[in-house]
Amino acid sequence: MSGVAHLEMEDEETEKNASSHRNLGNGHNQESALQLFVNAKKKINDIFRNIGEYVKESDTFVQDVGSSVDCASLISEESADVVKGFREKITGITEVLARDHMKVVFFGRTSNGKSTVINAMLRDKILPSGIGHTTHCFIQVEGSDSKEAFLLTDDTDKPKSITDIKQLASALSAVRLSENSLIRILWPKDRCRLLREDVVLLDSPGIDVTPDLDSWIDNFCLDADVFVLVANAESTLMQTEKKFFHKVSSRLSCPNIFILQNRWDVSEMEEDIDQVKQQHIEGNTNFLSNELKVTDKKSAKDRVFFVSAREALATRVNSDKGLATPDRVLLPGFQARLFEFSNFEKEFEQCISHSAVQTKFEQHTKRAKEINSSLRKVMEEAYTKSLTQQDDQIQVRREKSSRLQQLDRQLDTLTSDMKVKIKTMVEDVERKVSVALNDEIRRLALLVEEYERPFHPDTVTLNVYKKELHSHVEQSLGRNLQARCSSVVVHAVEATQTEMTERLSTILPKDMKPELLNLLPKRDFEIAYRLDCRNLCAGFKEDIEFRFSLSPTALLQKFLGRSSKINLGSSGDSSPSALPSQRLSGLGGDTLQSLASNSDNELLVTVLTTFASLTSRSTLGAAVVVGL
Repeated sequence: MSGVAHLEMEDEETEKNASSHRNLGNGHNQESALQLFVNAKKKINDIFRNIGEYVKESDTFVQDVGSSVDCASLISEESADVVKGFREKITGITEVLARDHMKVVFFGRTSNGKSTVINAMLRDKILPSGIGHTTHCFIQVEGSDSKEAFLLTDDTDKPKSITDIKQLASALSAVRLSENSLIRILWPKDRCRLLREDVVLLDSPGIDVTPDLDSWIDNFCLDADVFVLVANAESTLMQTEKKFFHKVSSRLSCPNIFILQNRWDVSEMEEDIDQVKQQHIEGNTNFLSNELKVTDKKSAKDRVFFVSAREALATRVNSDKGLATPDRVLLPGFQARLFEFSNFEKEFEQCISHSAVQTKFEQHTKRAKEINSSLRKVMEEAYTKSLTQQDDQIQVRREKSSRLQQLDRQLDTLTSDMKVKIKTMVEDVERKVSVALNDEIRRLALLVEEYERPFHPDTVTLNVYKKELHSHVEQSLGRNLQARCSSVVVHAVEATQTEMTERLSTILPKDMKPELLNLLPKRDFEIAYRLDCRNLCAGFKEDIEFRFSLSPTALLQKFLGRSSKINLGSSGDSSPSALPSQRLSGLGGDTLQSLASNSDNELLVTVLTTFASLTSRSTLGAAVVVGL
């Protein structure tokens, strides 16, 4: 009994260790190197987003500068077109970056297990696999944010059920697609870590199916980051496989190639397994380093793996379901093959991450640097021109400011001189008009005598007579003054205006002198004389009463003169002597001064007036007595 118990404990421990080894090789608990690409993609997208905003602002700035009349010379049309082209290129690159992913392509001969390898990496039986020629066209597996898987074909954008993959891609199906067709399987990202981290896996038909390998390379391989050659460990590399990768190497610069020696589980039955493995290693490393020259021998050994895709797929599918893998599925030494497959995935992830970052982002980064450099050159050129233009404008401003100050001084001098000139001219005109007016006032009696309208003492007729007399005198004086003074005054004004124009033209630039005459208003100068005789003579009171000319008063007035005429005939508080002064004041100040009496004459007039009054009354009394 104790022996049986001991054997049972050993079996449990062995099973526990086997389960532990399986879990370590099932692809879980691995740190993903794919985050390098994911982080780099996020970072470069942020960079290009910032570059896009900068280019957009630059394009808007360039367009605004180009549309401005004053600043159009800062940026040429060619530079504006270049900046606009940068904006379109950045938009295109941003769209490409949004679609960029890490792409790995699996090639190999028919039935070498390419689809099984992809299924093992995806941890699910997605692609059709089996004995013989199964995959008839290219199948691309990529991640999708949807919850359900679906597939797309080249002939339509309408999603199809994932179950149609067997009819469309299987070589055994009657409705299969052509060899150059592509089926895209959109698999939910949350069901596969590789797809979640932007990895795209491309399965291909056997390279021994068709000789048209060039079209395959052109259509599906030029954007690949890693190539995986799935070989059959039961044989060495065939010329068909080598020929295909020679074509790939000639079209792509230093492609990243991994070689999987699949079906290594059957080698456990061989006695000389180590010699066979060494033979594969030497042949594969020689192919990679010497024939393709894509790497050196030391690095080439790290690109060759001996795996069993069938065991890896079975182990991972059962592990994800929480089931133990049956022992009949696993052959002795499966732990080493599972670890080898995990090592392949680890190396593959590191390689594809670095390769994708280099191939996908390096060119975009270089292009971004070129765009920034060219854009900086355009902006620096505009900045340099703006500084030059600023210096020129500052110099022009200084010159114009100096010129303006000089013009201000010259205009101040000209204005001061013209004010003096105008003042002198006005005084001269006033003097000439005053002299002419005095001369006309002295001839006023002649103007009155020229008025020939009959006189009538009636009040109504007398008012009309006075009004027409005023008009006659006013018109005659105006004509005489205009005839004597207008030509002189007009000549003086024109001479002053001509002098002002000539002096102003000396201040202006030569090209502005012809415009000066057009800017100056052309006005005919004319002097209008208006003497309001009616208002000037408003205080005149006519006296048309009959008086005895031989009376002592009249005789005394003849002897005393015209200045005492009204005082001698006055009585009471009235002062008729003011009437001549009012009349004369309307005719001119010089006449008034010439007719005014000094204080001595006024005293003499007062005495004679009193004497005349007494004499008149005595004479009247004597006449009365004689009459009686």
